[in-house]
Amino acid sequence: MATDIRVIGGGLAGSEAALTLSRLGFAVELWEMRPVRPTDVHESDLFGELVCSNSLGSDALRDARGLLKAELRELGSYVIRCADASRLPAGKAFAVDKTEFARNVTKAVLASTGISIRREEYLKLDPGVPTIVATGPLTSQNLLDDLRNRLGHDNLFFYDAVAPSVWAHSIDRSFVFAASRGGDASDYLNCVLSRDEYYAFVHELQNARQHLPEMTQEQKYFEACLPVEEIARRGDDALRFGPMRPVGLEGRPPNCYAVIQLRRENRDGSVLGLVGFQTSLAIGEQHRVLSTVPALRHAEFVRYGLIHKNAFLRAPQVLSSSLELVAYPRVWITGQLCGVDGYVESTAMGFVAAISAAVRLLGRPMPLWNSTTMIGLLLRYVTSEREDFQPTNANFGLVPTVQGPRQKPLDRQAFAAEALAQTRRIVSEIDSLAKQETP
Repeated sequence: MATDIRVIGGGLAGSEAALTLSRLGFAVELWEMRPVRPTDVHESDLFGELVCSNSLGSDALRDARGLLKAELRELGSYVIRCADASRLPAGKAFAVDKTEFARNVTKAVLASTGISIRREEYLKLDPGVPTIVATGPLTSQNLLDDLRNRLGHDNLFFYDAVAPSVWAHSIDRSFVFAASRGGDASDYLNCVLSRDEYYAFVHELQNARQHLPEMTQEQKYFEACLPVEEIARRGDDALRFGPMRPVGLEGRPPNCYAVIQLRRENRDGSVLGLVGFQTSLAIGEQHRVLSTVPALRHAEFVRYGLIHKNAFLRAPQVLSSSLELVAYPRVWITGQLCGVDGYVESTAMGFVAAISAAVRLLGRPMPLWNSTTMIGLLLRYVTSEREDFQPTNANFGLVPTVQGPRQKPLDRQAFAAEALAQTRRIVSEIDSLAKQETP
């Protein structure tokens, strides 16, 4: 099969891009280096594997991530379809069974007759071939070095951390209660800490030994995904007003001063993840500090938390408004590498890159991704120059404001309605891009 375009990376953005292009009739060569070249955090060779939390954020239209999912559903996103099929109860959050989700994405990729798969590391750009680079924050050093040399700009990075997970049977149920800040009460288990237990836990966190495999002089955390020990160092009460807040939980015991929430990570609930507990602590320290929590005294860990170096480009300096490299036409950068943060955000940019590539190869005009849609707002953010460029997730703070003495609050319901209406208009434009009739 002759190749029309390459997609590098089989994560969320790459899988979405490959599947979207295949649906439009393009022959796609999808590169994924796993398992030939493993990463520090992936556990399988499945496409779309989630390496951190199993939550994709809210699904409510009044929430920016919920609106982003709704836009992607309108556009026919394969990844969101797989997420819907893998959904778990999680209150207001949209959580998935991580293994089931990755298997669904992999099944979709393998079932597509328009996608051929190459299991090897992509070492350097070949500008002569139309290419979408969706290698994510864990882009191999070889490709990062090649991008740095070609673009003449240093790649930025931030440190990211993954939360630990435990076997459900090892939790001491006498120190937990079921409650959710939204949804069914059984969606979360809450590990109770009294006032004294909470401050003892915080002080242990503040003084625990970290494991930093990268160069510590370059240490730079992404604010939206801070390790718990970093939050704890910002003040003894920072966690109690953050991921350990006990508010909004019905039926909590009188002595409940703070909680650690546990959320199921698979369909049968045998594995529970610690919500909001990304950590860079050494493995021995994780076990020691978390065992001071009564419910976790005898916890058996499925996975310890870890820290890794996430890379992204200074996108506004090197990308056009369609995610195409200015210096290398017909090469697109997408997913977390282009400066968005989050599973759904990466998926959305993967879709945009696929459409950008399609219109470029067909000589057609680009659909209007404007600031009336959440996708358009993300695209605008990563391609507009700013002094301190940092990755962003979907949020209503991206909506342009009109300066004046009386700033009206954003009507989120009205914005969502207009966003979905504009998305439906874009759908008809995208449908006309198909190179051939597809089933």
